[in-house]
Amino acid sequence: MHEEKSGPTRSMSQMIGLILGPVLFFIVILFFDFDPEKPIVTRMAAVAILMAVWWITDAIPLFATALLPMLLYPLLGILKGKAVAPIYINSTIFLFMGGFMIALTMEKWQLHRRIALFIIRLIGGGPSRIILGFMVAAAFLSMWISNTATAIMMVPIGLAIVSQMEAKFDEEKTHKFTVALMLGIAYSCSVGGVATLVGTPPNLSFARIFEITFPKATPIAFGTWFTMALPLSVVMLVTIWLILTKLFFRVPADITVDRAIVDKEYDDLGPMSFEEKVVLVVFLLTAFLWVFRKTLNLGFVSIPGWSQLIPYPKLIDDGTVALTMAMILFLIPTRSKAAETATIMGPDVIKNIPWNIVILFGGGFAMAKGFQVTGLSTLIGNQFSGLAGMSPILMTSIICTGLTFLTELTSNTATTEMILPILASVAFAMKANPLLLMIPATLSASCAFMMPVATPPNAIVFGSGRIKIAEMAKVGIFINLIGVVIITVIFFILGTAVFNIDPGVFPEWAAQMGTGAHN
Repeated sequence: MHEEKSGPTRSMSQMIGLILGPVLFFIVILFFDFDPEKPIVTRMAAVAILMAVWWITDAIPLFATALLPMLLYPLLGILKGKAVAPIYINSTIFLFMGGFMIALTMEKWQLHRRIALFIIRLIGGGPSRIILGFMVAAAFLSMWISNTATAIMMVPIGLAIVSQMEAKFDEEKTHKFTVALMLGIAYSCSVGGVATLVGTPPNLSFARIFEITFPKATPIAFGTWFTMALPLSVVMLVTIWLILTKLFFRVPADITVDRAIVDKEYDDLGPMSFEEKVVLVVFLLTAFLWVFRKTLNLGFVSIPGWSQLIPYPKLIDDGTVALTMAMILFLIPTRSKAAETATIMGPDVIKNIPWNIVILFGGGFAMAKGFQVTGLSTLIGNQFSGLAGMSPILMTSIICTGLTFLTELTSNTATTEMILPILASVAFAMKANPLLLMIPATLSASCAFMMPVATPPNAIVFGSGRIKIAEMAKVGIFINLIGVVIITVIFFILGTAVFNIDPGVFPEWAAQMGTGAHN
């Protein structure tokens, strides 16, 4: 069973990280001089190394490490405190907050449960179809709400079916179905989150770090990302389903599933309440406004964005949409007598926003800004100038593989925030479009399928006690490697078209990297 660490003790890796981080920090500060003309570069490198070590080893809480720039940038002459603080709160943070507030309201009124059960009933049939139903439901919900919340909700529904089957047949005979179902739920939570900017924190980290590093580039819009990432997510989902049900855990032909459990769970929800209907309308409208805000170029057709119809289209961003729609839920009164708040979204929502993730975002943004204003990004890039002739596809494959396996053991958000500024520098040195490296890396950070500690959904399904680590690792390493291929191939076929990337051209906006003013 996967157990949380109990008591105040630190693990050995945490103790090593706690000591190693400051030791390396002072060694770099005292004994290295990466750029004699700009000593600030060495000081920024020391901060980056300290943050990287503490993030990787989880020596102190991730969000606490993310606050280091607020302390160290002013002390080391990198940036003024009042210049660092605004980096932590920006439109990307408000996009995350607005999206999360709507997601929390969906959970509050059990709309996410109704959607999940509806999809499972719609798709479910035999054992393999039931697994597909669970996977589609989990993936769809994870596009919009936290993958942890999705897994916590889906696992008990899955276990109810498993328990009924174990009583009817025997545990050994139904084991393959059980493992496939549990892993299907965990993996589809991760894969679903990839499809939208708000689906998983690394996606938002990428959008903002890209904007900070390349201010002259067009910001990454929700709709553009969705156009590229949804097909990728669908291909990954179907591939994982086939691997689980046809390759590794083929369910015996005589095993049948009693769908009455799903039907009963759905019937127990009763008719759709007024509050559910309102939240559903707001949710669908939010998704529509996000996807179609800017002109979508699908290659064969271009769909004009609705923002062109309003007076100041360039002033609207995805964060504006998220907060506007969330605000509507604060205005509409509830009709439920059992409600604890007067309106559909109440004041309780604010304390349930994961502020630790918000601060973690900010730390990554501050690190990216430090790389830019000190010139450390240029220095790192120069070290990789020998890669200029390297095939972008080969480079992308190497990065995807590295990120996929690194995030098996580390936080995918912290890892993404650490790696992206470096990849931007590498692309700059290679004279390659930075998106060729940064987007596949971001996608790969959400595709860790081997270890229970890799993602919260993996830990949750492992905590059910129905899966052995060896079973998860065996199928997980196979899916990890296939995921690298799928991400690389789909990105070069579809992503390059959607983001208007010519692999052989170094864009003008990328040449502006490292020219940020020193404050």
